[in-house]
Amino acid sequence: MHSWSSVPVPRVPGTPRPLRLFDTSAGEVRPTTPGDTARMYVCGITPYDATHLGHAATYLAFDLVHRLWLDNGHTVHYVQNVTDIDDPLLERAERDHEDWVVLGMRETALFREDMAALRVLPPHDYIGAVEAMPEIVEVIGKLLTDGTAYRADDPEFPDIYFDHRATGRFGYESQYDEATMSRFFAERGGDPDRPGKRHPLDALLWRAARPDEPCWDGELGPGRPGWHVECSAIALNRLGMSFDVQGGGSDLIFPHHEFSAAHAEALTGEVPFARHYTHAGMIGLDGEKMSKSKGNLVFVSRLRGDGVDPMAVRLALLAGHYRSDRSWSPALLTEGQARLDRWRQAVALPTAPAAEPLVTRLRDHLADDLDTTAALAAVDAWAGEALTRRGEDSAAPALVRTAVDTLLGVAL
Repeated sequence: MHSWSSVPVPRVPGTPRPLRLFDTSAGEVRPTTPGDTARMYVCGITPYDATHLGHAATYLAFDLVHRLWLDNGHTVHYVQNVTDIDDPLLERAERDHEDWVVLGMRETALFREDMAALRVLPPHDYIGAVEAMPEIVEVIGKLLTDGTAYRADDPEFPDIYFDHRATGRFGYESQYDEATMSRFFAERGGDPDRPGKRHPLDALLWRAARPDEPCWDGELGPGRPGWHVECSAIALNRLGMSFDVQGGGSDLIFPHHEFSAAHAEALTGEVPFARHYTHAGMIGLDGEKMSKSKGNLVFVSRLRGDGVDPMAVRLALLAGHYRSDRSWSPALLTEGQARLDRWRQAVALPTAPAAEPLVTRLRDHLADDLDTTAALAAVDAWAGEALTRRGEDSAAPALVRTAVDTLLGVAL
């Protein structure tokens, strides 16, 4: 599967700052410590609808991670999946009387357009579950052989499940107790009441073929994969174990990231799956989480269609800290556009205040768990001074334009 077009990332003079990020499994901000190549896996979309601002906020957060690592001189191996076969996609296709393959391809193409418009740097590997099916089947087969997976006691639909107790470490990533895990498992695609399972928390690896559902034949018998093992297989085969960051929205902490880590750790006998588990907060509208099920989505493509500058959208989303749950409003977009206009006016001046102190502050703030609120305030202060007192540094406007481009991903 092809990703989207990249944009140049200019070098910024000065001294980069090593990136520190919050790690959910540790419950604290810790340094990231990549080698020459930084390795990151961010869970992708299930393409049954257009990209909404909750998606966009998540991918912008990890775009900043990507950019900070590049600023520090690392090559970045970034992998993202597309869950192009799963219940929500099939349900939407059936509702709309549409071919599920066509629906998935169309919404994936729209997602790529939205990411390119927002200047999100593309992944090196952009992999759909369907194209990764042979490697997913291989992983499930090994787990079954090792005894960490089992077939449900159901002769009609012998689904394959993962024994969540297999590694002896289950729960370390989320730090949730069993009651919390049980609640989220039921709310987020799990099947705790499915007869024939050994334990309500065991997660589906392979769904045996049902009538009128797409399926794949092979050593497991006809069926299709569960959600979590898809990311385990795709990440393992491209990044290996103990890669630097696994990212996604906070709604993926459990069960998705807990199980994708557990599958890989059971398969390899190695720990951890990722050295950082980092999660972005939820974007809400009118006091509720923005989600397809609630029907309260604001789509990036619709904003673009209305003539909104994608850089204003980017700034509006970066105005809040990536880990915070926050609300979207028209006022936030108005503020983002006004900020973009001020910054562009400032960098268009022939001279301005010296830019080197601003570049240092930008790096300091972003390296501190992606503190975009402080970073944007620092550029605001420089732009305000430039527009009121001007300054005498003729190189400053170009340096600020470059730094804002490289570190924040905003084209001025």
